[in-house]
Amino acid sequence: MSHPSEDQKKAMYEGLSDEQKKKQSYMEWVKDAYNNQYENWMPWIEDKYLAWFGTDNKASYATKDTLDKTKVTGISQVDKLQDGVNNLVGDQVGREGLLAPVGNMASKEGINRAERGGKDEQGSYGGPASSVTDPVVKNAQGAGEGLAGGAQSAGGAVADGAKSAGGYIGGMFGGGKK
Repeated sequence: MSHPSEDQKKAMYEGLSDEQKKKQSYMEWVKDAYNNQYENWMPWIEDKYLAWFGTDNKASYATKDTLDKTKVTGISQVDKLQDGVNNLVGDQVGREGLLAPVGNMASKEGINRAERGGKDEQGSYGGPASSVTDPVVKNAQGAGEGLAGGAQSAGGAVADGAKSAGGYIGGMFGGGKK
């Protein structure tokens, strides 16, 4: 697969209408093209990597990674037990797990869409109903950005509460802060 040369890119840019050229400089246009390709290809590349080198999908990988960060005791035997439980839970949503359909759907429709800013593989927000949903989504994005700030601060408060609860649980098993 050959990549366009710098001259070919400039020729494509020169082929744009004058109105489009006024909206973006050549460098802005190249940056947007790169970001668009990255958004399209990286989720696919990550999926292929996980498929080739293990039984994880993105949901099981993220589950295991998140659970690995919850070790609170510092006691090797308890940590080893927790590793086993974390892997058991993560493997259930993996490609060969009991909840594989749930994990695959969460990977494709949840994580991959999140990486693409809510779009599917074709760049649509609503799939078959995209002619109706895409304009609505684009108009609602501005309103959603304001709500995201409030939700983020509320989520931070919940996470802080969960961290302190984790410290109490760790203390019960002889670990915790020393």
